[in-house]
Amino acid sequence: MRRAAERFQVAVTTAQRWAVRYRELGAAGMADRSSRPHRSPNQTPTRTERRIIKVRVIRRWGPAQIGYLLDIHPSTVHRVLTRYGIARLRWLDRPTGRVVRRIETAAVGELVHVDVKKVGKIPAGGGWRMLGRAVGRVNRQADKSSGVVTKYRNPVRGYHFLHTAIDAHSRLVYSELLTDERKETAAAFWTRADAWFTECGITVRKY
Repeated sequence: MRRAAERFQVAVTTAQRWAVRYRELGAAGMADRSSRPHRSPNQTPTRTERRIIKVRVIRRWGPAQIGYLLDIHPSTVHRVLTRYGIARLRWLDRPTGRVVRRIETAAVGELVHVDVKKVGKIPAGGGWRMLGRAVGRVNRQADKSSGVVTKYRNPVRGYHFLHTAIDAHSRLVYSELLTDERKETAAAFWTRADAWFTECGITVRKY
């Protein structure tokens, strides 16, 4: 038995256990078995598990918040959520609670996402979020680069429009910051984006 254990690089006790199984059950006894214990006296009660799941579904909280509410350690909450296959919060759409399905493709160029994001212009010198409202207000009044003012003589900053095309397979991105989102601008952007993807060796088949 010792030589057999050395041959398969296992402990002698393991080899003996395998031998006993083979004698009793034959080849079927050599199949892998679950390592789960027969009894788990310290396992979280079913009632507690139901409370954890209920709070997660209704409030969409993470383990730390659920643990604080129910007076349970966060690691226990996480273990329960994992055991029941409940999706992580970052996989969910928070308002609806539905799992966000990511679109994936088998090859580059098979699908390209195109989108436009409207972004407010920041005045020269910086905005209020970085510098505070007092300084931000001064910068806002001083920046007259847009050439447009309101009826109260306040400068109008306007918006930037971030046009983006992203390949669904490789996640390669092409973006431009443009002045509007009109159809002519969007069409011209896509012409340039398509040419850029072609230069990168990607032939776009669908967008």
